[in-house]
Amino acid sequence: MSALTPLFAPRSVAVVGASRTPGKLGAALARSLDGFAAAGGRLALVNGRDGTMYPSLAAAAADGPVDLAMICVPAPACPGVLAEAVAVGVGAAVICAGGFAEAGGPGVGYQDELAAVVRDSGIRLLGPNTSGFLVPPRALTASFVPGAASVQAGRVAVVAASGGVNHALAFLLAEAGHGISLAVGLGNGVDVTAPDVLAHLATDASTGAVALHVESVADGPALVEAVATLVPHKAVVALVVGRNDVAEFAASHTGALATSWRITRAALAQAGAVLVDDERELVDAVGALSVTRAAPAVDPGVGVVTAQAGPGLLLLDELRGRCARVPALTEATQATLATLLPPLTFQRNPVDTGRPGPEFGAVLSAVSEDPRVDVIAGFALYEPDAVDLAAVVEEGRRTNVPVVLGVGGTGTDVLRCRADLISVGVAVATSPHGVAVASGAVLADARHRARIGGTPDPVEVSVAGPLDESQAKDLLDTLGIATMPRRACADRAEARAALAELGGPVAVKLLDATVLHKTEIGGVALGIRDSAELESALDALETAGACRFLVERMAPGGVDLVVGARRDAVFGPIVLVGLGGTTAEAVADVSVRLAPLTAGEAALMPAELAGRALLEGWRNGPSLDPAALGEVVARLGGVLAAAPDLAEIEVNPLRLTDDGLVALDAVVLHRKAADARPRQ
Repeated sequence: MSALTPLFAPRSVAVVGASRTPGKLGAALARSLDGFAAAGGRLALVNGRDGTMYPSLAAAAADGPVDLAMICVPAPACPGVLAEAVAVGVGAAVICAGGFAEAGGPGVGYQDELAAVVRDSGIRLLGPNTSGFLVPPRALTASFVPGAASVQAGRVAVVAASGGVNHALAFLLAEAGHGISLAVGLGNGVDVTAPDVLAHLATDASTGAVALHVESVADGPALVEAVATLVPHKAVVALVVGRNDVAEFAASHTGALATSWRITRAALAQAGAVLVDDERELVDAVGALSVTRAAPAVDPGVGVVTAQAGPGLLLLDELRGRCARVPALTEATQATLATLLPPLTFQRNPVDTGRPGPEFGAVLSAVSEDPRVDVIAGFALYEPDAVDLAAVVEEGRRTNVPVVLGVGGTGTDVLRCRADLISVGVAVATSPHGVAVASGAVLADARHRARIGGTPDPVEVSVAGPLDESQAKDLLDTLGIATMPRRACADRAEARAALAELGGPVAVKLLDATVLHKTEIGGVALGIRDSAELESALDALETAGACRFLVERMAPGGVDLVVGARRDAVFGPIVLVGLGGTTAEAVADVSVRLAPLTAGEAALMPAELAGRALLEGWRNGPSLDPAALGEVVARLGGVLAAAPDLAEIEVNPLRLTDDGLVALDAVVLHRKAADARPRQ
């Protein structure tokens, strides 16, 4: 039995603060729970001022155990009612009222009181500040939102930070022909959080896929672990709020700070979730994955079958934009298609049938059997006089190759056709865009599951700080990360000797562990070739405050990257790869992962950069070996994960040259130093 069984599968529910006055929260909840009572559940209404109801929770519990208490009283009274629920043995409670941490002032104290009751008793609490939840398979609508009881049962679970988003998604999924197994809005999340609900869903046979809506994250590692544990069994599709500046409104919504959008998305994707950009994409993606999943594949191919060329072009364009691989079909497949279709139609992939006819199912079958195809994305306008689309698709599909089919049209017959397709395991969308989103989700899910697993190589290194640049590069040397020949010099005489030994050109730098941005204070001189240039450079560096110097052979030209590892306040150690130093961060062209990670996972990061073409021999420039970069990133992440006193390691730039990667600058910060560093 799940720890949340009393919440989501109660045998009896009490509404505390129930009312018979229309418009009141207690009245709306009581009405919503009529279906639960009609299905055989016990419903107890509690209101000490209404003689037709129980005067107290204790009185309701005297007539039989109460599993779930729906608490509909003002915020100041909620802690007392929750304590009463504990006293009479209630297993779970929901507090819908607002006026807690999100409101500030006294509300913070009320929320702290709720947390104390939960902590001391073990009762499970959903909310406060939530519109509740619904479990259609149990006829349980623990929500005051009108219409929630009409949402049909199905295989999609919704786990949303917001009660409003929870219901909006449930309604959108219902409109799209997908029912709900569970839909819950977490509200302020005093006790029950997203990881708790995800763990509950892992054992829920009625759930096929999960729609996850995230506004803030209190415990990053717990969320990542919950998603990673669930994904091998049920797909997770995540929508993260916060691409733009919404932090102030987000804080007023739930009383929690908005989480870093980029890091949260990266963490969830690394755990195996499929990412989407808006609620419509979420519906298309999770709806498809609740019906079907592809076998794990590193680079799955998609076969496109369209009954109309125009929509097929839209679909192909979107798939290409989503980096889906659309391979040419084998000659054997094309030969089979030539026996089914007119010669004027395109048959190499995409496959254009001209219009949906009786051969449509045979075409799907032929494409499904192509060894290069893992998923089929199709589109057809509904033409009942030409073909029974649901029948031929069911006949032609193969169970090992998922089909995502767009069915265009309006009316009840079209809705029935889509429902029939869903019932036999065909994912359905209404437009080429929806097919592309859904197919992309199936492909992404297959790729994620193909690469989930693997244990990062441990990194054992002792790092005592603070470190100047030379010492930081000594650390890189021990990690096997290439640096240029260099000498740390205590005075001008040693600098002169270093130039004579290394030969020009060299870079001469101020060497001081407390100075992080040497260039900004004139602490770097480049291209020094002879004694005269060296003396001039040393004069300038001393003016900038240098007492010690780093003399380092200049690196050959190439493409500069920034790689680093740091501690995120929510998710812990993370690694970052970007192009062009600080410019990459300014334009957000970076890839992020949690650390530690395998070198293989890290090697996937440069492919996510918008400027990745610069790393692929752009204008006869150097070409990146992703595996080599993966080793660098994995080792930096491993150091941070293994050394709790370290706050950050950054190599900027890490230069890609014809001879490989070389670190030109490095910063290693310990936690105290990082905390004391001024924010820029």
